[in-house]
Amino acid sequence: MVFVVGEEVECMGSRLTWPEIRQTEQYQGRWVALDECRYDARTAQPVEGSVVDCDEDLVALCGRIKQNDTRHCAILFCTAHERLTPLPPSIRAH
Repeated sequence: MVFVVGEEVECMGSRLTWPEIRQTEQYQGRWVALDECRYDARTAQPVEGSVVDCDEDLVALCGRIKQNDTRHCAILFCTAHERLTPLPPSIRAH
């Protein structure tokens, strides 16, 4: 069982894309540890993975990761997802 600042996180272990993670309120403003990542070939950044833990405190998160022997995680900070404004039809047509 994994906890985030004393609260159980329901989506732990779920395979999610990075945009899905950024849209999930419980991850916003926290460090997120991802395992079994799929990486963007061009940027080498994780684009999808299984969430194994998250925390507002990076040191606490790394301590738990080390304690659980899950050392091959990517750890990213999740900022709030910016809403994307749809392009006007005149721009989409080009």
